[in-house]
Parts: sequence; structure tokens; C-alpha cells
Amino acid sequence: GQLVESGGGLVEPGGSLKLSCVGSGFAFTRHAIGWFRQAPGKDRGDAFCIIQSDGTTYYTGPAEGRFTVSRDNAKNTVWLQMTRLEPEDTGTYYCAASWLYTVRADQYDYWGQGTQVAVST
Repeated sequence: GQLVESGGGLVEPGGSLKLSCVGSGFAFTRHAIGWFRQAPGKDRGDAFCIIQSDGTTYYTGPAEGRFTVSRDNAKNTVWLQMTRLEPEDTGTYYCAASWLYTVRADQYDYWGQGTQVAVST
């Protein structure tokens, strides 16, 4: 199975981006999808956002109040709408799939290659 992210890019502070994550080759509709990010020079942390197979969502840290996750199981796709972006949001964004509802990266089975987000003037 695999996941493919897209939608990253360069955006000015206060701007928005919408990332996509498309899965194939595994039971996408039965997996929770988590979003992770890795800032330059830092480790990739726990998931900051999760959407379960039934659409239940979880947000923490940078995602609270600014990001919205959604999914369309018919399209094997999850989206991450990011608003009011700040320079601190710069990094590589990854989506990953897990049978579990978890923030722990080591409990995710499938990972995308990452998409770059840069927030700068």
C-alpha cells in the first residue's frame, strides 16, 4: 500500500493551503489517517491531526482552531485544510495510515513521501 501527498507550496503568512492524501493498495477506508509534520532541523513529532474511518477528528497543537481535516472514503482521499498559516508551520507534512486511533508515529503502517510547506514573505 501507499499514500501520496500533494498540495504543498510557498504561501505568505496568514495564507491558506489544502493538502491532499490519496491512498491505494490497502484498506484505506478502514484506517485512521494521521497528519505529521517535520520542521527544518527537528524530529517528526506525533500526529497533530487524525481522522478516523468514520470521520471522527482529533486536533492538537498547531492544528487547533486553524486546520480542518476531512475525508472521502469513496475517493480514498483525506484533505487537510490549513488556514492562518504562520512561519512556524513551515516543514514537511506527511500523512500516514493506521488501524489504530493513535498519535504515535510508530503505530502507523503506511506513510506518504511528504509534501513541503513553506510560509514566508
